[in-house]
Amino acid sequence: VAMPYPFTSLLLLLVVPLSQAANQSPLPLGSLHAVPTLPLLQALQTRAPGSPGWQVGPASGQPLRYMLNLYRRAADREGRPRRSRSLGTNTIRLVQASSHGGQPWAGRWYLQALTYHLEGQPEAEHLLRATVVYLPNLSLAHGRLLCALELVIAGKAPRVLLSPTAHPRHGWAEVDVTPYLVLGNSSVGSLALQHVCVRAGRAGGHDDPVAPSHPFLLLYLNDTQAGLAPPAAEPHRHRRDTGTLALDLPSYLREQGGEKSDCSLRPFPVSFAQLGWDHWIIAPHRYNPRYCKGTCPHLLRYDYHAPNHAVVQSFVHQLVDANVPRPSCVPYRYSPISVLMIERNGGILYKEYENMIAESCTCR
Repeated sequence: VAMPYPFTSLLLLLVVPLSQAANQSPLPLGSLHAVPTLPLLQALQTRAPGSPGWQVGPASGQPLRYMLNLYRRAADREGRPRRSRSLGTNTIRLVQASSHGGQPWAGRWYLQALTYHLEGQPEAEHLLRATVVYLPNLSLAHGRLLCALELVIAGKAPRVLLSPTAHPRHGWAEVDVTPYLVLGNSSVGSLALQHVCVRAGRAGGHDDPVAPSHPFLLLYLNDTQAGLAPPAAEPHRHRRDTGTLALDLPSYLREQGGEKSDCSLRPFPVSFAQLGWDHWIIAPHRYNPRYCKGTCPHLLRYDYHAPNHAVVQSFVHQLVDANVPRPSCVPYRYSPISVLMIERNGGILYKEYENMIAESCTCR
């Protein structure tokens, strides 16, 4: 599938190193291969349309709305994960069912066999929990549609009725199916269910057969691939020779009347629409990695929490040898970014990428 825009030409702006982006013109085409793209774009490029295995079939409807609601609870508009999020993982994959069988309606009853295929899951993704999400109660014009799920186990009868363990939001029910997907140390290749509904209403009332939305499978995964945020936040470590100059620097510059040329955080927004990726990256709409630029202050006192080496280097530059460079303005603290995207097979994926947004600057 051809990309909507020439990917190479769009990277003319993006490949310029962030510390130089404000002062340099785009690089010539011949030099593109020697310059890395932004880290997040590198990570996403393997999932972009045009990569091997991509199938056109964007997700829509209630599964998409459900994942959008989950994303908005987990991340802000810029994609930064919220501190209050309780996902307990860095990856959530929504798997849609393939239906089979004939006409599902038989009078007041609706019976639909569903299969969720799990083959081809990346080895780096370790299953933590699996749930099936469905609507147990659907309003109709003259009544209600009451639904349940039955587990289909090959060679066994009768089927196992699955009981909801949680009602997440907006009437959705959630059923834990983790034990049925993990056998010993390995995972099964598919999950078979039967979606059973009955029309309940007032006498004489009649509703046209309306097929309920198919339940969908949520896989809560720990992706151990390098560059992905760990499921649990690591404890903050303090070191004697380092600190958060950036936390002190903005207020210091305001107090001292600092110039715009002083070391500070600068924006660098990249729109996914510019890349032609907005039809498969659902949220956020843009990526602002930001960068640090400017001159480090002459005086790097210890209460600035700069590394000892930077303090010594600054003194050497001023008092001993001007050929020794002053400390450089660089990012100090980063935050992850959460991305909600459509997968090659039409599924929906939530993933947190570590160290993708610069949050503060320091001098080293």
